[in-house]
Amino acid sequence: MDVLRSTFSSLRSKNFRYFWIGQCVSVMGTWVQRTAQTWLVYEMTKSAFLVGLLSACQFAPILMFTLVAGSLIDRYPKRRILMITQAGFLILGVIMTALVYLKIVQYWQVLLIAVGYGILQSFDTPTRQSFVVELVGHKDLMNGISLNSTVFNLAKIAGPSLAGLLMVKFSVGFCFLVDAISYLAVLLGLFLIKQEHAVASHSHRRIWNDVKDGLSYVWSHAEIRLSAELMIVICTLNYNNNVIIPIYAKTVLHSGAQVYANLLSATGIGSLIAAFLMSYLARFGLQRNIYLMVGISTAILQALMIFVHSYGLAMIVMVAVGFCNMIFLNQSNASFQFDIPNELRGRVMSVYVLLNQGTTPIGSLYVGGIMDVATGLWGFPACGILALILLVPILLTHQPTVRKWLHSNNTSFSH
Repeated sequence: MDVLRSTFSSLRSKNFRYFWIGQCVSVMGTWVQRTAQTWLVYEMTKSAFLVGLLSACQFAPILMFTLVAGSLIDRYPKRRILMITQAGFLILGVIMTALVYLKIVQYWQVLLIAVGYGILQSFDTPTRQSFVVELVGHKDLMNGISLNSTVFNLAKIAGPSLAGLLMVKFSVGFCFLVDAISYLAVLLGLFLIKQEHAVASHSHRRIWNDVKDGLSYVWSHAEIRLSAELMIVICTLNYNNNVIIPIYAKTVLHSGAQVYANLLSATGIGSLIAAFLMSYLARFGLQRNIYLMVGISTAILQALMIFVHSYGLAMIVMVAVGFCNMIFLNQSNASFQFDIPNELRGRVMSVYVLLNQGTTPIGSLYVGGIMDVATGLWGFPACGILALILLVPILLTHQPTVRKWLHSNNTSFSH
């Protein structure tokens, strides 16, 4: 019972329960949509580069807007912002469903809708990340972060598998309908949340000054800065599964939509194991030494995919990749949120989201181009090898902080 209490301590908050349950449904719908959208585009175009361009279109707006979004998040109630963004996702889901069911969908339309998703994500993701502390408080923040990550990874397992089933049994269009309906769950959860004192500054400063404050905070704190530099490399190069896996499944494993969905689900299984592990370990604080090891391990695993040509072994490696990726993101999130002032939280977390998702277009275009030239076998290795090369100067530049992380005790949240 003590283990269960520790693992799910943040769910004692009624507001967080509403938010968490709504997210479980909504994020699953998002993964159904992403899986179906990627498969639809590859079936339409037969081009790895155009699949990469699709991913770039969805994440490029995050690169452009998320820092400005961080300033606005600190100025206005986060619940209100989330209700607007989730309603926007619902509308885009309905449009995509209609285009596919009416059989008038074209590649440029999918790109345009992907840009719309990206703009909304620029505001939605940092708001969700910084909203957790308002729902659970500082004491359960690490646990709330971990359980919030668990939502994502439950969906990452169930979503692609469900998408594969729905595509085989019904149609691609049905996947987009499921996605649209799923946003109603999170909207209901947000509606039920009651906050006595929402955190909002209503500042009248220039937005650029607010943005500079967030960037300055990240740059001036050595441990956050090292996390930021690690994220630039790992998140750019080692989080392109949605681009690599469909081409890998088709060209290396010579399989279809179900194997593609299964490989995505395998990464989700590894991520889910890691998420529950980190939820339990949250009471011990940040795990800096593990953080470094999983960042390097995920790059090594992807480099070794050059030798993986069988479905069974690919599934095993994908579980390991998902495990490492989840711990890396979990600890990156915690590192950014550790001891930051509440009035800066939205701006600092917008930097986290920028590094987590905003650099994805660079990696997507890079790996899409590589696979068009060198086949799907080189997708994972091209990313893993380049990541290992780029990590070397970062670790050498930050030797004092790296040594501290490897040898110091875990750091607990304290307020």
